[in-house]
Amino acid sequence: MNLMSAELSEKQFRKISQLIYNLCGINLKDGKQALVRARLMKRLRALKLDSFDEYMKYLDGDQGTQELSYLIDVMTTNKTSFFREPEHFKFLCDHVLPKLRSSRLRFWTAACSSGEEPFSLAMLLKEHLPNADTRDVKILATDISMKMLEKARNGVYSEELVRDVPSRFSKKYFDKFSQNSINYYRVKDNVKAMVRLGWLNLMDPWPMKGPFHVIFCRNVMIYFDRPTQQRLINRLWELLDSGGYLFVGHSEGLSAVSHKFRYVRPAVYKK
Repeated sequence: MNLMSAELSEKQFRKISQLIYNLCGINLKDGKQALVRARLMKRLRALKLDSFDEYMKYLDGDQGTQELSYLIDVMTTNKTSFFREPEHFKFLCDHVLPKLRSSRLRFWTAACSSGEEPFSLAMLLKEHLPNADTRDVKILATDISMKMLEKARNGVYSEELVRDVPSRFSKKYFDKFSQNSINYYRVKDNVKAMVRLGWLNLMDPWPMKGPFHVIFCRNVMIYFDRPTQQRLINRLWELLDSGGYLFVGHSEGLSAVSHKFRYVRPAVYKK
């Protein structure tokens, strides 16, 4: 069979959608069948399979458990950038960091993708948090994609990807190098040292106990249905310190779920 002509049936789409929902809470709504097919084609090519029938059998076979992590990798959206939604970082610098007096501070970016968000946060903490280098300050950065976490651990970004980083930051917190006539930027070790990267499925039990002073859970809930959003918001509340802040994506909001947070400004909430 010509792989390009491989068709994903409605039944196969439903099964994959239910599997993804059960695994990580992502709700693949109707109308996403073409997207799912396009992303699954990457796995068919990698496994040298000719059809989605073969792939479904592969999932049900001995290799299926291992394949699930690759399936999640191709099905999750990993759009991110340095200092994405800059209003959040400005609010953090102007209104949150000046009030954090504790010598021990904990931050969590709950869907860190390839690391741009936690490294942006680390640079800002170094710049705007008084005595950041002498206080016990840590950022937990988690994601469900092993592939994205590996990129974050490497901490190497193309010149295009650091275009939103202020020039004084790129000079101070990155090492620039060239490879095959292409410029790259490597996050310096003193920034990496502030960030602890770890794999986490938000639907699983969480090993960390908190409390966190700030949680970034941005552009995650848009992929969940309302019951999943409700459970997640309740769990985030429990893990936040009293007076702590939750940042969600600007395309998100908590109006659709019941919660105890106090609304501060668009996409910013306080416990």
